Amino acid sequence: MIELLKTLTNLSGPCGYEHSVSYFLNEYLKDKVDEVKIDPIGNVIARKKGDKPGPTILLTAHMDEIGFIVKKIESNGLLRFEKLGGHDDRILLAQPVRVMGENGDIPGVIGTISAHYAKFDDPGKIRKHSQLYIDIGASSREEVYELGVEIGTPITWGTEFQVFGPSQKQKIRSKALDDRAGCAVIVQVLEELQSSSFAGELVFLFAVQEEVGLRGAKTASEHINADAAIAIDTTAVSDTPEETMDQTLALGNGTGIKVLDFSLIVHKTMKNLLIKLAKENKIPYQLEVFPGIGTDGGAVNYANKGIPTGVLSIPSRYAHSPVEVIDLSDLEATKDLVKQFILNLHEGQTFPF
Repeated sequence: MIELLKTLTNLSGPCGYEHSVSYFLNEYLKDKVDEVKIDPIGNVIARKKGDKPGPTILLTAHMDEIGFIVKKIESNGLLRFEKLGGHDDRILLAQPVRVMGENGDIPGVIGTISAHYAKFDDPGKIRKHSQLYIDIGASSREEVYELGVEIGTPITWGTEFQVFGPSQKQKIRSKALDDRAGCAVIVQVLEELQSSSFAGELVFLFAVQEEVGLRGAKTASEHINADAAIAIDTTAVSDTPEETMDQTLALGNGTGIKVLDFSLIVHKTMKNLLIKLAKENKIPYQLEVFPGIGTDGGAVNYANKGIPTGVLSIPSRYAHSPVEVIDLSDLEATKDLVKQFILNLHEGQTFPF
């Protein structure tokens, strides 16, 4: 799963510009499912039928990553930018980026003053993103245009995938783990089910534009008739020393079984079933109550006449930064619980309120 996740995170796919991720998944899945398609706004939707009758289950994760978009090109070749998704202005300075030019990705950096000028500046000042700029090495607007960059060109973080930490407790550091990690979980589950017997039908939804309002899942789930759903996403842990952290969710302690966030009060039947399966299969888990986040599970839950929805969260440090960090054991625990959920489906199964 590490190599799959590395491939997925290295793709550039900010909100509204998920094309490379959509095309990759569409091609990767076509020989593993009964059907797969890309819908008009970029969602990838695939289906695989089990060998026994049973419920239809929707599994969803989002493809988009937070990013930026070129708003203005200065006469000296520097780029002003707007945000795609939620960013913290405090971490933007001096970060590497990739500008997705028409001729290919272009390395750049979000500029900042030299440390030698700090004594002439207000050291406590946090400049808003609208005051910042991206340097791609161009010296004029004409050079920017020659590089295939114009107003509206999307931008992603420029950091690379890395595995680090003790060999028995490996961590992964990368951009776009939110939520290519969830995508990797779903794909890995599908691969491990290729030779397994299961009941019902699985619908896989890899959604666009989650970071700007759950837009892809809202659109797609209205046209999917499912008996239940599980959304897989990352979530912010609270296990670091900052005074705002309450130590309720930690890296390496297992998959997060969602109880509540701002988009969803999780369906009790789904929550209890996931807890039961985790206990029976000795899969490490932690319960998540975190109103500071929302997922595509919130959109799916409201679709049609309402779809009973559970959410599994992959614990993450430094979320929405260029150096998001997850624990490989949490990724595996999430995958194992999704797989057990599917293998335990049976004919006539319902998910009542």
